[in-house]
Amino acid sequence: MSDKLIIVESPAKANTIKKFLGGNTKVVASMGHIRDLPKSKMGIDIEHDFEPQYINIRGKGELIKSLKKEAKKAKKVYLATDPDREGEAIAWHLSKILEENKEKITRVTFNEITKNAVQKAMKKARDIDINLVDAQQARRVLDRIVGYKISPVLWKKVKRGLSAGRVQSVAVELIVNREEEIENFKPEEYWNIFITLKDEKSKKQFEAKFFGANGKKQELRKQEEVTQILQNIENAKYIVTDVKIGEKKRTPAPPFTTSTMQQEASRKLNFTLKKTMSIAQNLYEGIKIPERGLVGLITYMRTDSTRISEEARKASKEVICKKFGEEYYENRYYKTNKDAQDAHEAIRPTYIDIDPESIKQSLTNDQYKLYKLIYNRFLASQMSPAKYDTMAVTINANNYDFKANGQNLKFKGFMTLYVEGKDEKEQEEEGMLPPLEKDQEVKKVKINPKQSFTEPPPRYTEASLVKALEEQGIGRPSTYSPTITTILERRYIEKIQKQLHPTELGKIVNKLLVENFGDVINVKFTAKIENEFDEIAEGKEEWKKMIREFYNPFEKEVEKEEKELEHVKIEDEVSDVKCEKCGRMMVYKYGKYGKFLACPGYPECKNTKPIVETIDVPCPKCGGKVQVRKTKRRRNYYICENNPKSCDYISWNKPKKGEKWNPEEEKVVLPKTKKKSNVSVKKKSGSKAKKKASTNVNKKSS
Repeated sequence: MSDKLIIVESPAKANTIKKFLGGNTKVVASMGHIRDLPKSKMGIDIEHDFEPQYINIRGKGELIKSLKKEAKKAKKVYLATDPDREGEAIAWHLSKILEENKEKITRVTFNEITKNAVQKAMKKARDIDINLVDAQQARRVLDRIVGYKISPVLWKKVKRGLSAGRVQSVAVELIVNREEEIENFKPEEYWNIFITLKDEKSKKQFEAKFFGANGKKQELRKQEEVTQILQNIENAKYIVTDVKIGEKKRTPAPPFTTSTMQQEASRKLNFTLKKTMSIAQNLYEGIKIPERGLVGLITYMRTDSTRISEEARKASKEVICKKFGEEYYENRYYKTNKDAQDAHEAIRPTYIDIDPESIKQSLTNDQYKLYKLIYNRFLASQMSPAKYDTMAVTINANNYDFKANGQNLKFKGFMTLYVEGKDEKEQEEEGMLPPLEKDQEVKKVKINPKQSFTEPPPRYTEASLVKALEEQGIGRPSTYSPTITTILERRYIEKIQKQLHPTELGKIVNKLLVENFGDVINVKFTAKIENEFDEIAEGKEEWKKMIREFYNPFEKEVEKEEKELEHVKIEDEVSDVKCEKCGRMMVYKYGKYGKFLACPGYPECKNTKPIVETIDVPCPKCGGKVQVRKTKRRRNYYICENNPKSCDYISWNKPKKGEKWNPEEEKVVLPKTKKKSNVSVKKKSGSKAKKKASTNVNKKSS
């Protein structure tokens, strides 16, 4: 019989905790949720005040028996699931399963898996926080109702297997709206005048940019305006009229929250959100380190707080002063966003003395990259600002003003270790200007008038979409990754070179939802609901009352829209390809692997065809058309239309005009099987690596 039984979610977490607790203590894993709503039906008893009908998850029967058996033997049962709403809900479900042992069940949480944190938590055991549980139940129930009521409309009008969701549909809407902005964007002409000037004393050249006339800023929209200015300054003297010398500081970014970690890992490491969260989970639960055993390397990875503990602050000071010098340390406190839950700390290393290089051999390459990112970001957040000497000058030529700015980095501070990435292109660091003085004349070297056009807003990346969702109050740290993963898997959007594009299917689904369920599928409603979940978590609102207030108007709206949509038929887009079996013009359909052609005569005619995309460069080997195809993992490859009959051209690389194909450098070999096949790649310069993929074959669908 054990004195203590501790139940966590995962075996990795269980193994890490075991080594901190001596005595007769047993640590076991629930393997995540053990109860949930059923998959086969809504599972919400609407008539009995929205009571959720939880069932034991299929396949967990033996585990539940084992947990009950262990709980019976223990003197005290500690539910040590994750320290967030989802973790609190798992603990509550465990308590329901172990109901007969309820008098000895208690709840513990820790933000980091360290000996100190675990032992402290065991001394501060508490009851389950039912407010947090209710907030999770409210989200689960409301999202289940929305999904189960709206998704069938999509099945009837578009195709089976589609889904709608309060957060996922709003994410798709943001991407579709951005695409419409890009499509409707009309570039506007504008001009800049750059002038290269020379300081005769130092012989140093620098560049100034047109600002305006007589101290007033002027936008240049037409070439005629530029021509007029150039004529007026052709023989002018260039006099320095103002010199401002100063110092600029650049402060570090705060330690990571979930969303900033996801954004930075996407920018700097090219990780998907799903990959980032999976690796972070491993680092949190424990990695085997020589001579130290299993070590939880980072604090809990689902957080929207930038707060750090005083212990971590002291440890960071010690490391920074020792490694870089005292002048590099600055005690910093960061303001957490007003909407943040602030339940636990920012994401940081649990042991500041374990630097990434010292444990590189114990980590996978990806674990090392993410741990280094988290470690450096945290240390940099407690470092001194970078300092620049700056100079700003105004140069006048015949009443026209030109401005030049320069800066010189004189103290790197936190930039010695880490600089935050940006979604937009960063400007190159400006060099320092020569030592100019007021009323000094500088010589013109050359003038460069430059025509430009305004550009449309950029498409979202995973990183910038997370940023947009967070800024608009949509979703919470635990929801960003599953939301984007879901809409990619549903093929409402696709990722092309990191950019998120809406598919035709995504546009159709978005149009139907926004036009008919706009009260629910919109940014304001989704953000408002998130705030209500927060109020439930704080005990300020009763969760069933919130669901009641939502459900009645929502149910009426769904009934009304279903009636209005009864006689609406979404027509398939007709192609210019004739069905060779029956002569009808084929239409575009959507299947598991995307868009394909199908005969509209189904079920009499079941003919389907893949859509063949070609490029405007001929086959480098035979001159035929080159087709673009996709592997099962959506990677493009290029193949001659005559392959395999009379030409064997096939490559991962898009061919260029006049470029010869060298099959020995990079060759894709497709086996003869038609439906499912492997693609093996011979890599350049003797690489032994082989990659497998399967060709994208559109299956029959109607």
